[in-house]
Amino acid sequence: DSINAEYGPKIRHQRMIKITLPDGSVREYQDGVSSLDIAKSISEGLARKVIAANVNGQVWDATRPIQTDSTLKLLTWDDSDGKSTFWHSSAHLLAEAVESLYPGVKFWVGPPLEKGFYYDMDLGGRQLKEEDLLK
Repeated sequence: DSINAEYGPKIRHQRMIKITLPDGSVREYQDGVSSLDIAKSISEGLARKVIAANVNGQVWDATRPIQTDSTLKLLTWDDSDGKSTFWHSSAHLLAEAVESLYPGVKFWVGPPLEKGFYYDMDLGGRQLKEEDLLK
């Protein structure tokens, strides 16, 4: 009874959801499954390639839980949305690194491009030098 009291409410709320893949096949998973979990259930090799996922027409982090019946496309480097997500995340990492070296830096835009990304920033009169890239 103590086990049922502790885990019973969690078990009662777990339900199965239907995930429709691009080929039209439908698989059932427990609600709260992530796109990465689904990729692992298909193939470890696929899971290693997944960058993000398109869930019901929106790009999601691959670790975000899926709570309802959904359509799913796993995004890899071979997909334009996969590349865009990678470049977008890379721009944020660049911003974090620059901000740690130059506190108070002001950022403008840093969009993903077809073959990379950039970030416009105001270093407040400071200039980046070649040796700064080694930091």
